Amino acid sequence: MKRYRMLLFGLLSVLLLAGCGSGGGEKESLDFTVVEESEIPEELKSVIDEKKEAEFKLTYQSGEDLYLVAGAGMQETGGYSISVKDLYLQDGSICLETEFMGPSQGETVSRTPSYPYIVIRLPYREEPVVFL
Repeated sequence: MKRYRMLLFGLLSVLLLAGCGSGGGEKESLDFTVVEESEIPEELKSVIDEKKEAEFKLTYQSGEDLYLVAGAGMQETGGYSISVKDLYLQDGSICLETEFMGPSQGETVSRTPSYPYIVIRLPYREEPVVFL
Protein backbone atom coordinates (compact mmCIF):
# COMPACT_ATOMS: atom_id res chain seq x y z
CA MET A 1 0.00 0.00 0.00
CA LYS A 2 2.84 2.41 0.86
CA ARG A 3 4.59 1.71 -2.44
CA TYR A 4 1.30 2.37 -4.25
CA ARG A 5 1.11 5.75 -2.52
CA MET A 6 4.72 6.54 -3.53
CA LEU A 7 3.91 5.70 -7.15
CA LEU A 8 0.72 7.74 -7.05
CA PHE A 9 2.56 10.78 -5.63
CA GLY A 10 5.21 10.44 -8.33
CA LEU A 11 2.67 10.32 -11.14
CA LEU A 12 0.76 13.28 -9.77
CA SER A 13 4.01 15.21 -9.46
CA VAL A 14 4.71 14.80 -13.16
CA LEU A 15 1.18 15.80 -14.13
CA LEU A 16 1.22 18.94 -11.98
CA LEU A 17 4.75 20.16 -12.75
CA ALA A 18 3.41 23.32 -14.36
CA GLY A 19 1.86 24.43 -11.05
CA CYS A 20 5.10 25.26 -9.25
CA GLY A 21 7.15 28.30 -10.03
CA SER A 22 4.93 29.38 -12.89
CA GLY A 23 4.19 32.64 -11.13
CA GLY A 24 0.49 31.84 -11.06
CA GLY A 25 -0.15 31.84 -7.33
CA GLU A 26 1.43 32.96 -4.13
CA LYS A 27 4.04 30.80 -2.44
CA GLU A 28 3.37 29.61 1.10
CA SER A 29 6.56 28.47 2.83
CA LEU A 30 6.34 25.07 4.51
CA ASP A 31 8.15 24.02 7.68
CA PHE A 32 10.30 20.91 7.32
CA THR A 33 13.11 18.95 8.92
CA VAL A 34 16.11 17.41 7.19
CA VAL A 35 16.15 13.88 8.60
CA GLU A 36 19.34 12.31 9.97
CA GLU A 37 20.08 8.82 8.66
CA SER A 38 19.42 7.27 12.08
CA GLU A 39 15.86 8.69 12.06
CA ILE A 40 14.82 7.43 8.60
CA PRO A 41 12.11 4.71 8.81
CA GLU A 42 13.53 1.25 7.99
CA GLU A 43 11.19 0.65 5.04
CA LEU A 44 12.19 3.98 3.51
CA LYS A 45 15.89 3.13 4.01
CA SER A 46 15.31 -0.06 2.01
CA VAL A 47 13.67 1.85 -0.84
CA ILE A 48 16.52 4.38 -0.90
CA ASP A 49 19.07 1.55 -0.97
CA GLU A 50 17.27 -0.02 -3.96
CA LYS A 51 17.26 3.26 -5.90
CA LYS A 52 20.57 4.86 -4.89
CA GLU A 53 22.58 3.84 -7.99
CA ALA A 54 20.69 6.31 -10.22
CA GLU A 55 19.14 9.73 -9.68
CA PHE A 56 15.75 9.44 -7.97
CA LYS A 57 12.98 11.41 -6.33
CA LEU A 58 10.24 9.90 -4.20
CA THR A 59 7.66 10.53 -1.52
CA TYR A 60 6.84 8.28 1.41
CA GLN A 61 4.17 8.48 4.09
CA SER A 62 4.57 7.08 7.58
CA GLY A 63 1.90 7.84 10.15
CA GLU A 64 1.35 11.57 10.19
CA ASP A 65 4.61 12.38 8.41
CA LEU A 66 5.38 12.90 4.74
CA TYR A 67 8.94 12.25 3.59
CA LEU A 68 10.39 13.77 0.42
CA VAL A 69 13.60 12.18 -0.85
CA ALA A 70 15.97 13.28 -3.61
CA GLY A 71 19.05 11.28 -4.58
CA ALA A 72 21.81 12.13 -7.03
CA GLY A 73 22.86 8.59 -7.93
CA MET A 74 26.35 7.14 -7.70
CA GLN A 75 29.23 9.63 -7.65
CA GLU A 76 32.80 8.46 -8.22
CA THR A 77 34.09 10.15 -5.05
CA GLY A 78 32.87 11.61 -1.79
CA GLY A 79 32.28 15.30 -1.13
CA TYR A 80 28.88 15.60 -2.83
CA SER A 81 25.71 16.77 -1.12
CA ILE A 82 22.14 17.90 -1.74
CA SER A 83 20.51 20.86 -0.02
CA VAL A 84 17.02 22.33 0.07
CA LYS A 85 16.74 25.58 -1.87
CA ASP A 86 13.02 26.01 -1.22
CA LEU A 87 9.95 24.08 -0.07
CA TYR A 88 6.60 25.73 -0.54
CA LEU A 89 2.93 25.29 -1.40
CA GLN A 90 1.79 26.92 -4.65
CA ASP A 91 -1.25 26.37 -6.84
CA GLY A 92 -2.30 23.29 -4.89
CA SER A 93 1.08 21.52 -5.05
CA ILE A 94 3.95 21.00 -2.64
CA CYS A 95 7.03 22.26 -4.50
CA LEU A 96 10.53 21.14 -3.53
CA GLU A 97 13.64 22.75 -5.02
CA THR A 98 16.93 21.05 -4.23
CA GLU A 99 20.50 21.82 -5.18
CA PHE A 100 23.20 19.25 -5.94
CA MET A 101 26.66 20.36 -4.86
CA GLY A 102 30.05 18.86 -5.63
CA PRO A 103 33.23 19.01 -3.59
CA SER A 104 34.79 22.42 -3.06
CA GLN A 105 37.97 23.12 -4.97
CA GLY A 106 40.90 21.86 -2.95
CA GLU A 107 38.67 19.79 -0.64
CA THR A 108 40.08 16.39 0.28
CA VAL A 109 37.51 13.75 -0.67
CA SER A 110 37.20 10.01 -0.29
CA ARG A 111 38.10 8.07 -3.43
CA THR A 112 35.30 5.57 -2.83
CA PRO A 113 31.94 5.99 -4.60
CA SER A 114 29.24 7.93 -2.76
CA TYR A 115 25.45 8.05 -3.08
CA PRO A 116 24.29 11.49 -1.93
CA TYR A 117 20.64 11.94 -1.02
CA ILE A 118 18.51 14.10 1.22
CA VAL A 119 15.44 13.12 3.25
CA ILE A 120 13.00 15.83 4.28
CA ARG A 121 10.12 15.33 6.73
CA LEU A 122 7.03 17.50 7.07
CA PRO A 123 3.55 16.94 8.47
CA TYR A 124 1.47 14.84 6.07
CA ARG A 125 -0.42 16.83 3.46
CA GLU A 126 -2.80 15.70 0.70
CA GLU A 127 -1.37 17.91 -2.06
CA PRO A 128 0.74 16.32 -4.80
CA VAL A 129 4.51 16.87 -4.67
CA VAL A 130 6.52 18.42 -7.48
CA PHE A 131 10.30 18.08 -7.45
CA LEU A 132 11.99 20.99 -9.22
